[in-house]
Amino acid sequence: MQWSIQQLAKAAGTTSRTLRHYGERGLLVPAGTGPGGMRMYDEQALPRLLRILMLRQYGVGLDAIAQILAEHTSDAEALRGHLRDLHGQRDRLSAQISSLEGTITAIEEGKPLMAEEVFADFDHTQYREEVEQRWGTQAYADGDRWWRSLSYEQKKQFLQEHRDIATDYAAQAEAGVPADSEQTQDIARRHLAWLSNSTTPTRDYVMGLGELYVADPRFGSNYHGHAEYVRDAMKVYAERNL
Repeated sequence: MQWSIQQLAKAAGTTSRTLRHYGERGLLVPAGTGPGGMRMYDEQALPRLLRILMLRQYGVGLDAIAQILAEHTSDAEALRGHLRDLHGQRDRLSAQISSLEGTITAIEEGKPLMAEEVFADFDHTQYREEVEQRWGTQAYADGDRWWRSLSYEQKKQFLQEHRDIATDYAAQAEAGVPADSEQTQDIARRHLAWLSNSTTPTRDYVMGLGELYVADPRFGSNYHGHAEYVRDAMKVYAERNL
């Protein structure tokens, strides 16, 4: 069975223009053409497009997606990996919902808040493997010790500051402001100041972290689909200032 580009775009909730762009980038090649040169797609395109759309949802850029697709992992195996990720996200969301419900109830009933319960949904240890591989076990141990030393208010302020930075990056990206602009570089400056709370950001560290945002959906998802933009802004800032 085959689908026209319009049919596939409608089924996937995207646009024909997007599918053509994926084709131009070599990510989703049509099986052939129909009447009038219309692009046609076969069943093999379905799981491949699903992989692309899921990776985009995680904030992975097209260049990184091309590298992932080139690894010759079977579609079924790759989708099983996505399924495991979704199960993990579901479990984390369930924990977040439970934690938030408990926090709201405690506030409404005037009960004392316990920091361990309020932050039960924020699992910084999920990044341990990546941090240790890139920067060593001591770097992770130092960061872990620092996080555990914070008070409830300090943790709350730290997380909110990062949310504000991510939101500001997204606004700049969606407005088409270049990553090397003065406004975006000011956000990058705030970003590095935020990072400086727990580490000493060197040029290599900042550039490596930016690449990690693009390569790992768990990191990239924090930036509202603009991980590549954040990486580029961090790279410019590091080259100019570190």
